[in-house]
Amino acid sequence: MASRLSGTSRPLRPTGAPVVALFGPTGLGKTEVALGLAERIGAEIVSADSMQVYAGLPVLTNQPTAEQLARVPYHLIGLVPPTTEFSVAEYAGLAQAAIDGTLARGKRVVLEGGSGLYLRAALGGLRFGSPPSAARAALEARAAADLQGLVDELAGLDPATAAAIDCDNPRRVVRALESVAAAGRPLAPRERDALWAPGSRYEYRLYALEPDRERLRERLEARVDEMVSRGLIEEVAALPSRLSRTVRQAIGVRETLAYLAGELDLDEATQRMKRRTRRYVRRQLTWMRKLPDADRILVAGRSPEHISREIAKAAS
Repeated sequence: MASRLSGTSRPLRPTGAPVVALFGPTGLGKTEVALGLAERIGAEIVSADSMQVYAGLPVLTNQPTAEQLARVPYHLIGLVPPTTEFSVAEYAGLAQAAIDGTLARGKRVVLEGGSGLYLRAALGGLRFGSPPSAARAALEARAAADLQGLVDELAGLDPATAAAIDCDNPRRVVRALESVAAAGRPLAPRERDALWAPGSRYEYRLYALEPDRERLRERLEARVDEMVSRGLIEEVAALPSRLSRTVRQAIGVRETLAYLAGELDLDEATQRMKRRTRRYVRRQLTWMRKLPDADRILVAGRSPEHISREIAKAAS
């Protein structure tokens, strides 16, 4: 079924699906849309964010505020210590337990996030359990010592995959090299790019929030500055010294640690955060283009209240 663009004369498709999934890039204002939607349809919110699961990082990960959390029950926010490694497989188990429990109480679910992988995991479209390759430990050691060298190797073997993944993320680079080595060739587009597996654990409707690109860039610039003013430096400074690999990869951690160590001044640290955020948002927008059977909603010039009301009408 073709996707729709709200903001034109074509209405959203109606759905009675118990799970309403919202996907959109960082900085778009998804939280307020999700809150307004949940209030209108009697739902609870399950976060599909790879970083908001961590405790002690409310500013860095842009977690919902205390006031927002008081409006609607929110699941999977700030529950994992920043020293603990946490996988998407572990997230899937917790997310599905939260969804199952909410549905059992007779409530709807709004699944909200900017990670296609975590949305897919929550909905049941991922398979887990493939064992690590014999080379994984050596690849991880190389990534810790010389990530760029590993990225260059991947680019030589499979340039399309290297261009498609987050090459700032050592785990993604290692897994990509494992996959290419196992295949013995560059990965096919379906192997590299698929975000959604056929079928899922739940009946759902997916809404993709389409930004005004120029306005989003302005919001991202302002957001980093606001994070600093709200206490990002102090938040990172208070973290334990032994952080999980995932937390160390979060945008803002390495830059702030470099500033605290005297390796960067504050302006250069914030500029690096902004550049990494823009790159991440470009990847999110690439993922969005691949989402099948999603209603696509133009958000330019429209308030979160207006958008949530439109989705609620279709989802009722």
